[in-house]
Amino acid sequence: MRKIIVTGSAGLIGSESARHFAAERYRVIGIDNDMRSQFFGPEASTQKTRDELVQTVRDYEHHDLDIRDADKVMALFREQGNEIAAVIHTAAQPSHDWAARDPQTDFTVNANGTLNLLEAARACCPEAPFVFTSTNKVYGDTPNRLPLRELPLRWEIAEGHEYEQGISETMSIDYTKHSLFGASKAAADLLVQEYGRYFGMPTVCFRGGCLTGPAHAGAELHGFLSYLMICTVTGKPYRVFGYNGKQVRDNIHSADLVDAFAAFIRAPRVAEVYNIGGSRHSNCSILEAINLCEEISGKRLTWKYEEANRIGDHIWWISDVRKFQQHYPEWRFRYGLREILEEIYEAVKRG
Repeated sequence: MRKIIVTGSAGLIGSESARHFAAERYRVIGIDNDMRSQFFGPEASTQKTRDELVQTVRDYEHHDLDIRDADKVMALFREQGNEIAAVIHTAAQPSHDWAARDPQTDFTVNANGTLNLLEAARACCPEAPFVFTSTNKVYGDTPNRLPLRELPLRWEIAEGHEYEQGISETMSIDYTKHSLFGASKAAADLLVQEYGRYFGMPTVCFRGGCLTGPAHAGAELHGFLSYLMICTVTGKPYRVFGYNGKQVRDNIHSADLVDAFAAFIRAPRVAEVYNIGGSRHSNCSILEAINLCEEISGKRLTWKYEEANRIGDHIWWISDVRKFQQHYPEWRFRYGLREILEEIYEAVKRG
Protein backbone atom coordinates (compact mmCIF):
# COMPACT_ATOMS: atom_id res chain seq x y z
CA MET A 1 0.00 0.00 0.00
CA ARG A 2 1.19 3.52 -0.79
CA LYS A 3 2.16 5.44 2.32
CA ILE A 4 2.13 9.16 3.00
CA ILE A 5 3.85 10.79 5.98
CA VAL A 6 1.99 13.74 7.49
CA THR A 7 3.66 15.83 10.20
CA GLY A 8 1.45 17.86 12.50
CA SER A 9 -1.22 15.32 11.64
CA ALA A 10 -3.59 16.32 14.46
CA GLY A 11 -3.50 20.01 13.52
CA LEU A 12 -5.78 21.83 11.12
CA ILE A 13 -3.96 21.15 7.84
CA GLY A 14 -2.42 17.87 8.98
CA SER A 15 -5.75 16.30 9.95
CA GLU A 16 -7.35 17.52 6.73
CA SER A 17 -4.46 15.93 4.84
CA ALA A 18 -4.78 12.67 6.77
CA ARG A 19 -8.46 12.33 5.99
CA HIS A 20 -8.04 13.35 2.35
CA PHE A 21 -5.29 10.89 1.54
CA ALA A 22 -6.75 8.05 3.58
CA ALA A 23 -9.84 8.44 1.39
CA GLU A 24 -7.53 8.11 -1.63
CA ARG A 25 -6.36 4.76 -0.25
CA TYR A 26 -3.03 5.83 1.17
CA ARG A 27 -1.83 4.50 4.50
CA VAL A 28 -1.26 7.68 6.49
CA ILE A 29 1.71 7.75 8.86
CA GLY A 30 0.85 10.62 11.21
CA ILE A 31 3.39 12.47 13.36
CA ASP A 32 2.13 14.78 16.12
CA ASN A 33 3.15 15.28 19.76
CA ASP A 34 0.58 17.99 20.63
CA MET A 35 3.09 20.80 21.13
CA ARG A 36 0.22 23.16 20.29
CA SER A 37 -1.01 22.73 23.88
CA GLN A 38 2.44 23.82 25.05
CA PHE A 39 2.38 26.85 22.75
CA PHE A 40 -1.17 28.07 23.43
CA GLY A 41 -2.51 26.20 26.46
CA PRO A 42 -4.81 23.21 26.97
CA GLU A 43 -7.73 24.82 25.11
CA ALA A 44 -5.63 24.61 21.91
CA SER A 45 -4.69 20.95 22.37
CA THR A 46 -4.96 18.67 19.34
CA GLN A 47 -5.53 15.56 21.48
CA LYS A 48 -9.21 15.30 20.54
CA THR A 49 -8.43 15.43 16.83
CA ARG A 50 -5.70 12.85 17.22
CA ASP A 51 -8.10 10.48 18.99
CA GLU A 52 -10.71 10.99 16.25
CA LEU A 53 -8.15 10.17 13.56
CA VAL A 54 -7.07 7.00 15.32
CA GLN A 55 -10.66 5.89 15.88
CA THR A 56 -12.30 6.87 12.60
CA VAL A 57 -9.74 7.04 9.80
CA ARG A 58 -8.98 3.72 8.19
CA ASP A 59 -5.29 2.98 7.67
CA TYR A 60 -4.16 5.83 9.93
CA GLU A 61 -1.07 5.11 12.05
CA HIS A 62 -0.10 7.63 14.73
CA HIS A 63 3.40 8.38 16.06
CA ASP A 64 3.87 10.66 19.08
CA LEU A 65 7.21 11.89 17.82
CA ASP A 66 9.10 15.20 18.06
CA ILE A 67 10.46 16.26 14.68
CA ARG A 68 13.44 17.84 16.45
CA ASP A 69 14.69 14.30 17.23
CA ALA A 70 16.70 13.55 14.08
CA ASP A 71 17.45 9.92 15.02
CA LYS A 72 13.80 9.03 15.62
CA VAL A 73 12.69 10.82 12.46
CA MET A 74 15.26 8.90 10.41
CA ALA A 75 14.29 5.61 12.05
CA LEU A 76 10.63 6.13 11.19
CA PHE A 77 11.43 6.93 7.56
CA ARG A 78 13.72 3.90 7.28
CA GLU A 79 10.97 1.71 8.73
CA GLN A 80 8.53 2.87 6.03
CA GLY A 81 11.18 2.64 3.32
CA ASN A 82 10.43 2.89 -0.35
CA GLU A 83 6.68 2.62 0.25
CA ILE A 84 6.64 6.37 1.10
CA ALA A 85 4.80 8.03 -1.79
CA ALA A 86 4.83 11.59 -0.41
CA VAL A 87 5.66 13.71 2.65
CA ILE A 88 3.37 16.51 3.83
CA HIS A 89 5.06 18.68 6.44
CA THR A 90 2.61 20.85 8.39
CA ALA A 91 4.14 20.64 11.90
CA ALA A 92 5.28 24.03 13.21
CA GLN A 93 5.43 26.60 15.93
CA PRO A 94 2.98 28.95 14.17
CA SER A 95 2.94 32.23 16.13
CA HIS A 96 5.29 35.21 15.78
CA ASP A 97 4.19 36.46 19.21
CA TRP A 98 5.10 33.14 20.86
CA ALA A 99 8.41 32.89 18.97
CA ALA A 100 9.68 36.07 20.58
CA ARG A 101 9.24 34.50 24.03
CA ASP A 102 11.17 31.33 23.20
CA PRO A 103 13.29 31.73 20.05
CA GLN A 104 15.25 28.53 20.67
CA THR A 105 12.16 26.33 20.62
CA ASP A 106 10.67 28.22 17.70
CA PHE A 107 13.77 27.84 15.54
CA THR A 108 14.49 24.24 16.40
CA VAL A 109 10.92 23.19 15.65
CA ASN A 110 10.51 25.19 12.45
CA ALA A 111 14.00 25.11 10.94
CA ASN A 112 15.85 22.15 12.48
CA GLY A 113 12.74 19.98 12.43
CA THR A 114 12.32 20.67 8.71
CA LEU A 115 15.99 19.86 8.10
CA ASN A 116 15.58 16.51 9.89
CA LEU A 117 12.62 15.62 7.68
CA LEU A 118 14.41 16.66 4.49
CA GLU A 119 17.45 14.57 5.39
CA ALA A 120 15.28 11.56 6.14
CA ALA A 121 13.40 12.02 2.87
CA ARG A 122 16.66 12.35 0.92
CA ALA A 123 17.98 9.14 2.47
CA CYS A 124 14.81 7.06 2.21
CA CYS A 125 12.44 8.44 -0.45
CA PRO A 126 14.18 11.13 -2.55
CA GLU A 127 11.70 10.77 -5.41
CA ALA A 128 8.64 11.26 -3.17
CA PRO A 129 7.06 14.75 -3.37
CA PHE A 130 7.89 16.82 -0.28
CA VAL A 131 5.16 19.37 0.51
CA PHE A 132 6.01 22.11 3.01
CA THR A 133 3.42 24.40 4.59
CA SER A 134 5.33 27.67 4.60
CA THR A 135 3.88 31.11 5.36
CA ASN A 136 3.49 34.60 3.92
CA LYS A 137 5.53 35.80 6.92
CA VAL A 138 8.67 34.90 4.93
CA TYR A 139 8.07 38.29 3.23
CA GLY A 140 8.32 40.04 6.58
CA ASP A 141 6.69 43.45 6.80
CA THR A 142 7.49 44.39 3.19
CA PRO A 143 3.75 44.27 2.33
CA ASN A 144 3.26 47.17 4.76
CA ARG A 145 5.26 49.41 2.42
CA LEU A 146 2.74 48.97 -0.38
CA PRO A 147 0.62 52.04 -1.29
CA LEU A 148 -2.53 51.45 0.75
CA ARG A 149 -5.64 53.57 1.14
CA GLU A 150 -7.99 53.53 4.10
CA LEU A 151 -11.63 52.72 3.37
CA PRO A 152 -14.51 52.65 5.89
CA LEU A 153 -14.01 48.98 6.82
CA ARG A 154 -10.66 47.96 5.37
CA TRP A 155 -7.32 48.93 3.95
CA GLU A 156 -7.00 48.41 0.20
CA ILE A 157 -4.12 48.61 -2.27
CA ALA A 158 -3.94 51.46 -4.77
CA GLU A 159 -5.84 50.79 -7.98
CA GLY A 160 -3.68 49.67 -10.88
CA HIS A 161 -0.82 48.43 -8.69
CA GLU A 162 0.99 45.29 -9.89
CA TYR A 163 -0.24 43.50 -6.75
CA GLU A 164 -3.87 44.60 -7.10
CA GLN A 165 -4.92 40.98 -7.73
CA GLY A 166 -2.74 39.82 -4.85
CA ILE A 167 0.89 39.59 -3.79
CA SER A 168 2.92 37.27 -5.99
CA GLU A 169 6.09 35.26 -5.44
CA THR A 170 8.08 38.12 -6.99
CA MET A 171 8.06 40.03 -3.68
CA SER A 172 11.51 40.04 -2.04
CA ILE A 173 12.07 38.34 1.30
CA ASP A 174 15.11 40.57 2.01
CA TYR A 175 15.52 43.89 3.88
CA THR A 176 12.47 43.43 6.05
CA LYS A 177 11.44 42.69 9.63
CA HIS A 178 10.22 39.10 9.57
CA SER A 179 9.57 38.48 13.27
CA LEU A 180 11.52 35.57 14.72
CA PHE A 181 8.77 33.21 13.58
CA GLY A 182 9.06 34.55 10.05
CA ALA A 183 12.83 34.06 10.17
CA SER A 184 12.59 30.45 11.31
CA LYS A 185 9.98 29.67 8.66
CA ALA A 186 12.05 31.45 6.00
CA ALA A 187 15.03 29.29 6.97
CA ALA A 188 12.87 26.18 6.54
CA ASP A 189 11.42 27.51 3.27
CA LEU A 190 14.92 28.04 1.83
CA LEU A 191 16.01 24.58 2.96
CA VAL A 192 13.06 22.98 1.19
CA GLN A 193 13.88 24.89 -1.99
CA GLU A 194 17.56 24.02 -1.74
CA TYR A 195 16.95 20.30 -1.30
CA GLY A 196 14.93 20.53 -4.48
CA ARG A 197 17.51 22.46 -6.48
CA TYR A 198 20.68 20.86 -5.07
CA PHE A 199 19.51 17.25 -4.86
CA GLY A 200 16.83 17.32 -7.56
CA MET A 201 14.05 16.41 -5.13
CA PRO A 202 10.40 17.24 -5.93
CA THR A 203 9.83 19.85 -3.22
CA VAL A 204 7.31 22.65 -2.87
CA CYS A 205 6.75 25.55 -0.47
CA PHE A 206 3.16 26.71 -0.13
CA ARG A 207 3.38 30.20 1.39
CA GLY A 208 -0.01 30.44 3.05
CA GLY A 209 -2.14 33.36 4.07
CA CYS A 210 -4.70 32.54 6.77
CA LEU A 211 -5.31 28.80 6.75
CA THR A 212 -8.58 27.99 8.42
CA GLY A 213 -11.52 25.64 8.74
CA PRO A 214 -13.80 23.91 11.26
CA ALA A 215 -11.01 21.74 12.69
CA HIS A 216 -8.99 24.79 13.75
CA ALA A 217 -8.25 25.01 17.48
CA GLY A 218 -8.15 28.81 17.46
CA ALA A 219 -6.25 30.76 20.12
CA GLU A 220 -5.64 34.49 20.53
CA LEU A 221 -2.14 34.27 19.10
CA HIS A 222 -3.05 31.99 16.21
CA GLY A 223 -6.16 31.07 14.26
CA PHE A 224 -7.85 34.37 13.37
CA LEU A 225 -11.30 33.34 12.13
CA SER A 226 -11.65 30.36 14.45
CA TYR A 227 -10.79 32.35 17.57
CA LEU A 228 -12.99 35.25 16.47
CA MET A 229 -15.99 32.94 16.08
CA ILE A 230 -15.25 31.25 19.42
CA CYS A 231 -15.32 34.65 21.14
CA THR A 232 -18.50 35.68 19.34
CA VAL A 233 -20.37 32.50 20.29
CA THR A 234 -19.11 32.13 23.86
CA GLY A 235 -19.09 35.81 24.87
CA LYS A 236 -15.33 35.81 25.49
CA PRO A 237 -13.86 39.31 24.95
CA TYR A 238 -11.83 39.80 21.78
CA ARG A 239 -8.92 42.20 21.30
CA VAL A 240 -8.19 44.03 18.04
CA PHE A 241 -4.57 45.13 17.69
CA GLY A 242 -3.84 48.26 15.65
CA TYR A 243 -4.53 49.51 12.12
CA ASN A 244 -8.07 50.54 13.19
CA GLY A 245 -9.16 46.93 12.85
CA LYS A 246 -9.07 47.32 9.08
CA GLN A 247 -6.12 45.00 8.39
CA VAL A 248 -6.99 42.58 5.58
CA ARG A 249 -6.37 38.82 5.44
CA ASP A 250 -7.19 36.29 2.77
CA ASN A 251 -8.57 33.05 4.13
CA ILE A 252 -8.36 29.60 2.55
CA HIS A 253 -10.30 26.56 3.75
CA SER A 254 -8.10 23.64 4.81
CA ALA A 255 -9.83 21.40 2.25
CA ASP A 256 -8.96 23.78 -0.61
CA LEU A 257 -5.34 23.89 0.53
CA VAL A 258 -5.09 20.10 0.75
CA ASP A 259 -6.62 19.85 -2.73
CA ALA A 260 -3.64 21.97 -3.84
CA PHE A 261 -1.25 19.58 -2.07
CA ALA A 262 -2.89 16.66 -3.88
CA ALA A 263 -2.57 18.38 -7.27
CA PHE A 264 1.15 18.87 -6.69
CA ILE A 265 1.66 15.29 -5.53
CA ARG A 266 -0.06 13.98 -8.68
CA ALA A 267 2.24 16.07 -10.91
CA PRO A 268 5.26 17.17 -8.85
CA ARG A 269 7.81 19.76 -9.88
CA VAL A 270 11.27 20.55 -8.49
CA ALA A 271 11.87 23.34 -5.93
CA GLU A 272 8.59 25.15 -6.52
CA VAL A 273 7.22 28.05 -4.50
CA TYR A 274 3.58 29.17 -4.50
CA ASN A 275 1.72 31.88 -2.64
CA ILE A 276 -1.55 30.30 -1.58
CA GLY A 277 -4.56 31.74 0.19
CA GLY A 278 -8.09 32.91 -0.33
CA SER A 279 -6.91 35.50 -2.89
CA ARG A 280 -9.55 37.93 -4.16
CA HIS A 281 -11.99 35.03 -3.86
CA SER A 282 -12.02 34.97 -0.04
CA ASN A 283 -10.67 37.83 2.06
CA CYS A 284 -11.78 40.24 4.76
CA SER A 285 -10.68 42.82 7.29
CA ILE A 286 -11.11 42.21 11.00
CA LEU A 287 -14.05 44.63 11.10
CA GLU A 288 -15.68 42.83 8.17
CA ALA A 289 -15.08 39.45 9.83
CA ILE A 290 -16.64 40.68 13.09
CA ASN A 291 -19.75 41.79 11.22
CA LEU A 292 -20.03 38.44 9.44
CA CYS A 293 -19.49 36.41 12.64
CA GLU A 294 -22.25 38.39 14.36
CA GLU A 295 -24.58 37.93 11.39
CA ILE A 296 -24.01 34.16 11.21
CA SER A 297 -24.19 33.52 14.95
CA GLY A 298 -26.93 36.01 15.81
CA LYS A 299 -24.78 37.22 18.72
CA ARG A 300 -22.85 40.39 19.46
CA LEU A 301 -19.12 40.23 19.95
CA THR A 302 -17.58 42.00 22.92
CA TRP A 303 -14.32 43.50 21.70
CA LYS A 304 -11.90 46.27 22.51
CA TYR A 305 -9.31 48.08 20.45
CA GLU A 306 -5.63 48.42 21.34
CA GLU A 307 -3.66 50.99 19.36
CA ALA A 308 -0.38 49.04 19.27
CA ASN A 309 -0.26 46.59 16.40
CA ARG A 310 1.35 43.17 16.73
CA ILE A 311 4.99 43.14 15.61
CA GLY A 312 5.29 41.73 12.10
CA ASP A 313 1.56 42.01 11.45
CA HIS A 314 0.52 42.71 7.87
CA ILE A 315 -1.79 45.64 7.17
CA TRP A 316 -2.95 44.11 3.90
CA TRP A 317 -2.33 40.64 2.58
CA ILE A 318 -4.07 39.01 -0.36
CA SER A 319 -2.33 36.12 -2.12
CA ASP A 320 -1.89 36.02 -5.87
CA VAL A 321 -2.58 32.34 -6.62
CA ARG A 322 -2.37 32.66 -10.39
CA LYS A 323 1.03 30.96 -10.70
CA PHE A 324 -0.33 27.84 -8.99
CA GLN A 325 -3.52 27.97 -11.05
CA GLN A 326 -1.43 28.21 -14.23
CA HIS A 327 0.61 25.15 -13.25
CA TYR A 328 -2.43 23.20 -11.98
CA PRO A 329 -5.48 24.47 -13.90
CA GLU A 330 -7.70 21.69 -12.56
CA TRP A 331 -7.53 23.18 -9.03
CA ARG A 332 -10.49 25.31 -7.98
CA PHE A 333 -11.72 26.99 -4.78
CA ARG A 334 -14.63 25.13 -3.20
CA TYR A 335 -15.17 27.53 -0.27
CA GLY A 336 -15.78 31.24 0.00
CA LEU A 337 -15.50 33.34 3.15
CA ARG A 338 -19.11 32.91 4.26
CA GLU A 339 -19.04 29.14 3.76
CA ILE A 340 -15.84 28.94 5.80
CA LEU A 341 -17.33 30.91 8.70
CA GLU A 342 -20.58 28.95 8.63
CA GLU A 343 -18.63 25.69 9.00
CA ILE A 344 -16.54 27.17 11.83
CA TYR A 345 -19.73 28.35 13.55
CA GLU A 346 -21.25 24.87 13.42
CA ALA A 347 -18.02 23.36 14.80
CA VAL A 348 -17.90 25.88 17.67
CA LYS A 349 -21.55 25.14 18.55
CA ARG A 350 -20.78 21.42 18.70
CA GLY A 351 -17.90 22.10 21.05
